[in-house]
Amino acid sequence: MATCFKQQPQPSMNNGDDSVILFSASNSPEESTSPASSFYHSSPPPHHSSNNPTYKLTVQNLSHTFLPSKGFITTSFCNLVQKKPTPVSILKSVSFSATSSEILAIVGPSGTGKSTLLRIVSGRVKGNDFDPKCISINDHQITSPAQLRKICGFVAQEDNLLPLLTVKETLMFTAKFRLKGIGAKEREERVERLMQELRLVHVADSFVGDEENRGISGGERKRVSIGVDMIHDPPILLLDEPTSGLDSSSALQVIEMLSTMAKSKQRTVVLSIHQPSYRILYHIPSFLILSHGSVVHNGSIELLEETISKLGLQIPVQLNAIEFSMEIIETLEDSYSRTDQISETENKEPYSYSSWPEEEIVRDQQDSRKIGTYYFSNLYEIMFLCSRFWKIIYRTKQLFLARTMQALVGGFGLASVYMKVRKDEEGVAERLGLFAFSLSFLLSSTVEALPIYLQERSVLMKEASRGAYRISSYMIANAFVFLPFLFAVAILFSVPVYWLVGLNPSIAAFAFFTFVVWLIILMASSLVLFLSAVSPDFISGNSLICTVLGAFFLFSGYFIPKESIPKYWLFMYYVSLYRYPLDTLLINEYWSIRSECFSWHPQDYSHSKCLLTGNDVLKSRGLDKDTRWTNVGIMFGFFVLYRVLCWIILSRRASKTTI
Repeated sequence: MATCFKQQPQPSMNNGDDSVILFSASNSPEESTSPASSFYHSSPPPHHSSNNPTYKLTVQNLSHTFLPSKGFITTSFCNLVQKKPTPVSILKSVSFSATSSEILAIVGPSGTGKSTLLRIVSGRVKGNDFDPKCISINDHQITSPAQLRKICGFVAQEDNLLPLLTVKETLMFTAKFRLKGIGAKEREERVERLMQELRLVHVADSFVGDEENRGISGGERKRVSIGVDMIHDPPILLLDEPTSGLDSSSALQVIEMLSTMAKSKQRTVVLSIHQPSYRILYHIPSFLILSHGSVVHNGSIELLEETISKLGLQIPVQLNAIEFSMEIIETLEDSYSRTDQISETENKEPYSYSSWPEEEIVRDQQDSRKIGTYYFSNLYEIMFLCSRFWKIIYRTKQLFLARTMQALVGGFGLASVYMKVRKDEEGVAERLGLFAFSLSFLLSSTVEALPIYLQERSVLMKEASRGAYRISSYMIANAFVFLPFLFAVAILFSVPVYWLVGLNPSIAAFAFFTFVVWLIILMASSLVLFLSAVSPDFISGNSLICTVLGAFFLFSGYFIPKESIPKYWLFMYYVSLYRYPLDTLLINEYWSIRSECFSWHPQDYSHSKCLLTGNDVLKSRGLDKDTRWTNVGIMFGFFVLYRVLCWIILSRRASKTTI
């Protein structure tokens, strides 16, 4: 897949607005020059003055071509010929201008490139796929997507939020991650002001919720998503279908809120929308209509009505101009193409921009170096992430109760089966079976965390790709929070199993047994975390976990001795998560009682001839040395290894994420 942008020499747009110097302050926002319509704009809301700098976003001759992956076509029954991919044009020389204090709405049928256009303009593309000649802010050329991401806030169509956080907590954590340079009191004040702007004060302490957890309404959830991307107060805000999935009343509230914020804060707002109602049209002064990736209208609703009238058509009473334009989109496209050709013959001069101010580039570089020198910012990220993790775990009743009940039921269940195991040859076999089944139970008991990891992954990708925190901070915080929780689970399982079964009565042996159980659960948690990073969904992730654990158990040495494993499968014996804890549990059980006898000669009780000692049990498993701490080191290495692999995969994904 490849993406490219092509610039064609076409005339510039006639905007009639004077250029505004980048980052210059203005005491009054620009007024719209479009004529007011008595139907749509009979009484426009009052215009609030502000000292915020104004930003004018200009896009000139922006094109985008998508190159599909290579495929194969069948030319005969036996032959396959590689098919050369045909480039698909998504956007074709799109030009428009968006000014501060106003909303520009991008409208068009599905598949016309609305979302693609917003992602490009917001800088959510790779650097090598970005054409710096197409986009400017205040008539100064943008040279990289990073500059756009710094200035533009982008609200995706999907609401990627954590359902078990409240509205205020969601915004507060976002503020902690993205506003590290200000104090705690100032962050809280900004969140309070933002909730007032978003009209969310009445649900500040309500859970966000989702399809499974009851929470706030869809319109309120959409406003929270908008707030998450406005917490750093971006002057340009781009939204991908913010009214999608909302009822007419909630959609109107969202647009009203955006209109008010655009005027009061002099923000430049660009959004895509499907079939806006009459009341929504009242708040949107400018529209950009796309068809097959090309512009068919760029201007006010009144200009669209005039264009439709010139075509000899009449808008039905039950439809507004935007809705009717979707029905005659082909006619509008032909008409706009003819007008564009006429204007192209009149003006052949290519459009050019001045470069981004040098002082801004220097400032950006200084900011990057400044941030890079403060390594302790990692510590703050980890602290905030730990706090958020703990809230989510505590409120995830299914995970909390499932882990607790699994440990208790599993521990007492196994204890009831192996109650007071005897110290004879049968008892030796029973102990081995107990350890093997305990391993299988403990390693598979962490699968229920898979859907939680998958749910968090979408939020993680969005936040990490936008620089809220580092993936490494996320991995460390995840480990810190789960360490004490999983240790408690290990104790709940170990106490009934160890003492009711009657294993080695030494306190030191019991403490080491509990420690090994904890390491087993930690290894399993890291494995599930790693597999959740490579799995696209729960079904495939669950299947992958079962397959991997089954393979590890098969090659652990319990079913097939090491000597009988085929050479090409021998590597599985060394990477099996079952082998090292199983050997460690056996050594812990028998090492201190190596000389104790577990089987006597049936015909020679008087001479007390022993047939099986603890040392014999260990030798039968090839355990001649006390390798407990070596195995502990290997198990800890597996715990770290799977988290490092997960970090690598998530970091790679985050670098490619454009949400």
